Amino acid sequence: MSNLGEIFGSNVFNDAVMKERLPKATYKALQKTIADGLPLDPAVADVVASIMKDWALEKGATHFTHWFQPMTGITAEKHDAFIAPTADGKAIMEFSGKELIKGEPDASSFPSGGIRATFEARGYTAWDCTSPAFIKDDSLCIPTAFCSYTGEALDKKTPLLRSMEALSKQALRVLKALGNTTTSKVITTVGPEQEYFIVDKKTFEQRKDLIFTGRTLFGAKPPKGQELEDHYFGSIKERISAYMKELDEELWKLGIAAKTKHNEVAPAQHELAPIFCTTNIATDHNQLTMDIMKKVALRQDLVCLLHEKPFAGINGSGKHNNWSMATDDGMNLLEPGSTPHDNKQFLVFLCSVIKAVDEYAGLLRVSAANPGNDHRLGANEAPPAIISIFLGEQLQDILEQIEKGGATSSKTGGHMEIGVTTLPSLPKDATDRNRTSPFAFTGNKFEFRMCPSSASIAEPNFILNTIVAEVLSEVASRLEAAKDVCAEVKAILTEYVTKHKNVVFNGNGYSDEWVAEAEKRGLPNIKTTVEATKALIEEKNLAVMEKHAVLSRVEMESRYEIALETYVKTINIEALTMIEMAKRQILPAVIKFATTLAASINTIKATGVAADLTAQTELLTEVSSLTASLKKNIAVLEESVDKASNAHGDTYEQASLFRFDVFEKMAELRTVADTLETLVDKDVWPMPTYGDLLFNL
Repeated sequence: MSNLGEIFGSNVFNDAVMKERLPKATYKALQKTIADGLPLDPAVADVVASIMKDWALEKGATHFTHWFQPMTGITAEKHDAFIAPTADGKAIMEFSGKELIKGEPDASSFPSGGIRATFEARGYTAWDCTSPAFIKDDSLCIPTAFCSYTGEALDKKTPLLRSMEALSKQALRVLKALGNTTTSKVITTVGPEQEYFIVDKKTFEQRKDLIFTGRTLFGAKPPKGQELEDHYFGSIKERISAYMKELDEELWKLGIAAKTKHNEVAPAQHELAPIFCTTNIATDHNQLTMDIMKKVALRQDLVCLLHEKPFAGINGSGKHNNWSMATDDGMNLLEPGSTPHDNKQFLVFLCSVIKAVDEYAGLLRVSAANPGNDHRLGANEAPPAIISIFLGEQLQDILEQIEKGGATSSKTGGHMEIGVTTLPSLPKDATDRNRTSPFAFTGNKFEFRMCPSSASIAEPNFILNTIVAEVLSEVASRLEAAKDVCAEVKAILTEYVTKHKNVVFNGNGYSDEWVAEAEKRGLPNIKTTVEATKALIEEKNLAVMEKHAVLSRVEMESRYEIALETYVKTINIEALTMIEMAKRQILPAVIKFATTLAASINTIKATGVAADLTAQTELLTEVSSLTASLKKNIAVLEESVDKASNAHGDTYEQASLFRFDVFEKMAELRTVADTLETLVDKDVWPMPTYGDLLFNL
C-alpha cells in the first residue's frame, strides 16, 4: 500500500487542493459562500470550474457528472464529457461555472410521490459547494441537490441541508441567550457505522432471491449459526481481509476516513466505521461507501449484501448513526465535561434532545423504516421498535436531582482493578453502554441504532435536526424573554425532565417486560413500515417541517406516497421471486427426489427380498405431503399477490394488503419449503444452502 498520508483524499477536490490552486481572492470568496451560506458569484464559479476541470483531467477524468441522491435511496449520475469540438475539426476541454452550478437531469422517472407527472420531465441539480467534488470511475463527481421544475425537493440531500441551517439558527439563539457571543455557526456531525455481509460471487449467482431482492426468501437453518459467538471480533479470514484492505484504500482516496473494521456477530457479517464529520458530508460519504463496498467485492469475486436481513435466523445488519452538535469554534454541545450537573449549557441541549425524541418519536421511527428493517426491529438482535433514550447512571441521577429541585453532584466512574499486577489500573467510565437502546447517549453524542443498513442516513438526520431545532426554538424564546436567565434555565430543565422522563429507559430493551412497561408509559410501539408511514402526514409533523422550512406539506405528502409505493413494489418483487423459485426450482426438485425415492422402493421390492422399507416409505410420504402443501401455498400466495396488486383503495390500503396478507402468505410458503430442504438430498436441492453461503469463504 502507498503511504496513507499521500493517498488520503488524493481523488478529492478538497480544501487543501483549492487553497493551492485557486487564486487567493477566488478561494476566499468560495470559503465565504460555504461558511456563510451566501449565493455563489457566477464569476467565482467560472474560475472554480476551470481549475476543477484541469485538476480532474490531471487525474485521468474524461467526464463530469452532477452526483445526486434521489428518493430511490441510492445515488444517480448523468455523465457529460469535457470535450467540445472546434471549427478546425479538433476539440478542446471545457467546463463552465454554469455547468458546475446547475445540471438538468430528467426528473420524470425518479420517485416524486405525485409532484411530477410522467410527461413533466424537467428537474434541476444544484451544486452543494459544502461537500467537495471527487473523482470516481474517470468522472468528476459534483455533489448536488435535486429539485423539480416547480421547486420541490426530489432528493434526500435538500431537506438535510435545510435542516442543518434550521438547527444552526435555533442553537445560536440559545447560545446567545446563555451568554455566548463568539459562536457564529452550529453544525451537526455524524459517524455512521456500516454493517454488511460478504458472500462468494459464484454462490450468490445461484440464488435468484439474492439477485432480485438482496435477501434469501428460502433457507433452512444450518447446523451452526452464531450461537458460539465465535465470529464476533474473531480473526478475519484472508479473503475478507484482502477485501477490507482494498476497500480501505479506495475509501481513503475519496477522503473517507474509514477507521474501524471487524467481524460482526453473524457468520459472514462485518462492520466498517468511519471517523465522524459534518452531517451532509457524512451522508455523501456513506452513500459512496456503500457503492464502493459493492464494487470492490465484485472485483474480488465476492458480493456485498447490504440488506437488513439477508438471512433468517441470524442477526441482520443496521447502521448506527452517531449524532452530535458542534460549534464553529470547536465546542461539542453534547460534551458533559467533568461536572455535568453544573454544566448549564450541556443540560439545556441534552434535555432539548430528550423532549424532541419524546414528542416526535413517530417521525424518528419512520426515518428508520423500510421493508428490510421490519425483519430486524424488535427481533432480539436490534433495538426494539419502541423509541426510548438510554442516558446511563450518571445522567439519569442528574435528571432525578433536577426533578427534585436541582442537581448538585455527578457520579464518577473511578478506576477498575483487574487483579493482575502487571496490568494497569484502568479509568472506568461513569456509565455502562446499552446495546438494546435505539437512541443511546455514548459520552458526547447520541447513537441512533435503528437505521437500516441499506438506506441513506439523510432522512434520520434531517428529522433529528429538525425536531431538535423545534425544541431549541422554544427554549430560545423563553430565555430571550426571561428577566432571570438562570432561573428560566432551571424552570426549563425541571419541566422537560418531569414531562419527558418516560422516554428515558436504561434497562433491557429486548425484554417482554419492557414492551409492557413502554405501553404503560404511553410510548408508541410501531412494528411495521406501513404503520410508521402515517407519521409523515400527521398534522404535528407537517407543521414542524413546514415551520422550519425543511419540507413543505406537498413534499412531506410526496414522501409518504413514495414510502408506501416503495414498500408495495418491494414486497411484490419478493413475492413474485418466491413464486418463481418455488414453481420452477423447488417444486421440480422435490418431485424429482420423490420420484427417485419411489423408484428405489419399487426396485427393492422387485428383488423379492423381505427388506424393511419403513424409512423410505415414511420419508416418501412426508415429502409427498409437504410437496402437496408447497403447491397449495404457491397458489395461495399467487392469489394473494393478485388481490393486492389489483386493489382499488388508496396507497396505504394497498401497502397494508401486501404487509398483512402477502407478507404473511410468503412466510407460510417459506416454512414448507425450508422443511423440505431438510429432507431432500442436497445434490438435488436446486440452490446453495445457508451453510454454503455463510461458511464457504
